[in-house]
Amino acid sequence: MTATTIGPKTFDWGTRTFVMGILNITPDSFSGDGLASGDSAATVVAAVGQARSMADDGADILDIGGESTRPGHDPVDEAAELARVIPVVSAVRAALPDMPLSIDTTKPAVAAAAIDAGANLVNDVWGVAPDDSLAGLAAERGVPIVLMHNRAEARYGDLIPQILADLEAAVERALAAGVPRDDILVDPGFGFGKTADHNLELLRNLDRLRELGRPILLGTSRKSTLGRVLDLPADERVEATVATTVIGIAAGVDIVRVHDVRANVRAARMADAVLREPALVLG
Repeated sequence: MTATTIGPKTFDWGTRTFVMGILNITPDSFSGDGLASGDSAATVVAAVGQARSMADDGADILDIGGESTRPGHDPVDEAAELARVIPVVSAVRAALPDMPLSIDTTKPAVAAAAIDAGANLVNDVWGVAPDDSLAGLAAERGVPIVLMHNRAEARYGDLIPQILADLEAAVERALAAGVPRDDILVDPGFGFGKTADHNLELLRNLDRLRELGRPILLGTSRKSTLGRVLDLPADERVEATVATTVIGIAAGVDIVRVHDVRANVRAARMADAVLREPALVLG
């Protein structure tokens, strides 16, 4: 692997761990940090404030989403999702012109409008689905894409080999759709279509994802498996998230997607100093 250009920045994979901050423009986020309210102007102001704070805390990229992916969430139609996220993408782009922005969506129309508004990366939580419309859009618009593993039901014969096979097939579909290999990232989908036991097994075997030869994004932040292990609510799972961040870095993960940017940036810098080439991390 070499590097991927995401908007205004180039990410040199392997030099250090990059941190993606989460901006949930929803009223029903599982983590309790959803910014959407009945007042759209207030939502935009809150989102820009959170984006600035995350940038100050060391975020390398921000991921903006307008539909909750928690189990049992209420589906959001295209018009509602557009109304939530596009004003935020535009405002955050204006406020932070040097910050790469990602759009977290499954809808091509939302992704296209977000790219028009200033997004630089498509984050597809159903990246292993047969529908390659988001990959085709990414190829057409010249933006990278994250292909995340997911299943409608948490049924596996052999978890890790099946995750790898699903992601490998997704990468091949994206290539066939015209996405350059350097513009494809993969995400094992911690918490998506997997039981808590599956998620823990995934963490134990994260290094296997390097077989795919693509940059790896890991999103464990505040998720229910962490709460199940520690018997803690979502807003008290910071330390557990930090622990999984370090586990991921030890396994070769390239990006961690988190709610609590400052704590995870500090953990990543420390882990990088030990696990990455010291000269690259410490200068």
